[in-house]
Amino acid sequence: MHRPPIIATLAALIALPALPALAAPQHAHDAAGTQHTLQLNAGQKWQTDAPLRANMASLRTSLQPLLPGIHADTLKPDDYRQLAATVEARVTDIVRQCRLPAAADAQLHIIVGELFAGAGAMKGTDTAHTPRDGAVQVVAAINDYARYFNDPGFKPLGH
Repeated sequence: MHRPPIIATLAALIALPALPALAAPQHAHDAAGTQHTLQLNAGQKWQTDAPLRANMASLRTSLQPLLPGIHADTLKPDDYRQLAATVEARVTDIVRQCRLPAAADAQLHIIVGELFAGAGAMKGTDTAHTPRDGAVQVVAAINDYARYFNDPGFKPLGH
């Protein structure tokens, strides 16, 4: 992953007190408000690397057992805050370790933005959305990763 663009994006996301609602799981907004859409690489999934695969697998593993509580809206605020911390830690590792070609990196930025926005809602920094909304957004981002990135054996989270 190229550090300067993702670090600038992360700084912009962290600096915002409340992130805007995202119209659909396939969309994200950068600091200038430009909308980006996830897309395949000429009909194929985007390349991944080992750090990206490991961190996304860790995120999936953390979320899987919480899905029933997320869907039933029965998780406690502390559960959401802990999940938000996990999401932020894994995404920080992705940013530090991941090295993708520029086009794949640009697509990953969309997923990273969704993950950070969801974490913000879960920990209460995005007051326009509930913690549950943030968890649903993170689930959608993980499922988008499964749909758009070549990670053999990675399965989307069930609903």
